[in-house]
Amino acid sequence: MEYRIAEKATRKAKKGILRILFSRTALILLLILLQLAMFGGLLTILKDYVVYIYGVTLVVQAFVIVYIMNEQTCPEFSRTWILLILVFPVFGCAFYVYAKMEIGVRFIGEQFGKRQLETRAYLRQKKSILEDLRLSKPANANLVHYMNRSVHFPAYRNTKATYFACGEEKFPEMVKQLKAAKKFIFLEYFIVAEGHMWGTILKILKQKAAEGVEVRFMYDGMCSISLLPYNYPKKIQKSGIKCKMFSPIRPVFSTLHNNRDHRKICVIDGTVAFTGGINLGDEYINRVERFGYWKDTAVMLEGDAVQSLTMLFLQMWNVTERRPENYGRYLTVPASGLRRELGFVVPYGDSPFDHEDVGEEVYCHILHHAKKYVHIMTPYLILDSQMTDALSLAAKSGIDVKIIMPGIPDKW
Repeated sequence: MEYRIAEKATRKAKKGILRILFSRTALILLLILLQLAMFGGLLTILKDYVVYIYGVTLVVQAFVIVYIMNEQTCPEFSRTWILLILVFPVFGCAFYVYAKMEIGVRFIGEQFGKRQLETRAYLRQKKSILEDLRLSKPANANLVHYMNRSVHFPAYRNTKATYFACGEEKFPEMVKQLKAAKKFIFLEYFIVAEGHMWGTILKILKQKAAEGVEVRFMYDGMCSISLLPYNYPKKIQKSGIKCKMFSPIRPVFSTLHNNRDHRKICVIDGTVAFTGGINLGDEYINRVERFGYWKDTAVMLEGDAVQSLTMLFLQMWNVTERRPENYGRYLTVPASGLRRELGFVVPYGDSPFDHEDVGEEVYCHILHHAKKYVHIMTPYLILDSQMTDALSLAAKSGIDVKIIMPGIPDKW
């Protein structure tokens, strides 16, 4: 009996290995490795002319290092590039130039910038809200001024915010709101995996599309590696759902693959929106276990602030579209009875294309203006010098600073 169980486990393991070896993922990785090998081979061939190109290399190396030192970026990035160039002069310089060329990335950045300009008229700050904020919280008013003037995310009132401490709390409410949709549903997620959570949502989306509700669904192309079939958008579109991948994974060595869509946004009729850290996979509602209990949080907004999340979705959706978007069709109608007398809501997004570290600026503002405590829970703690200084200063100033990280990381 034990022998049969062991034999069955061995066969299963062999099938798993063969499935990986002959999968689309393995093919993509193989082609990328071949391109890297060709790149390395080219540099190896050039070593025969090392005497002639050594002087040129030194000049290029010095020029690139000076350029990096004068670039407006965080010191950690600069030091990493300079160290690489000093240790591997030819490879380091060549790789830096290749990365700066931004093949494919530049196009996305230009299109994203255009979409931001198109939506700017729908993301204007109401002066009355800013004036109220200046009276109650002058420091926060300064932050809102920055958020609106620099990256065009206004502050709102007349908004109800509901916090969900885990996926199990969020999921039933999300299902309830999706079933109540009358006009449109927008979904934008980083991870989508087949299972109970996504199967339940997909069933509702198909039903709503059949009822005439406009449904748009966008997910990151990284899902095509192991979670969803590459032709999944075409499969979903047969049900009347508009579906697309952001930045599909292709077997090409390119810095484009580093630009992923990590957003988790669900907008329903422009009146309700969900965002936070919870993706569409069963581990996020702890129906399956991957790394122990999965702790992620989310928030549901009802009211005026939903409009910012609507525009964030439409900006990203239209990066690859050629037809003009009628943004006015999806405006949030001001709701009644939701005014938060003691609170303001500022939904915002961050991207590598606006040259603004919005998320970091918000966190630093929180740390610099904390009065009693700052408690942070994060799956990934990668601190640059600015964040390290802000955390240290807050702690030295008597603020109770606590950081919780996973005991079992999902990324080494």
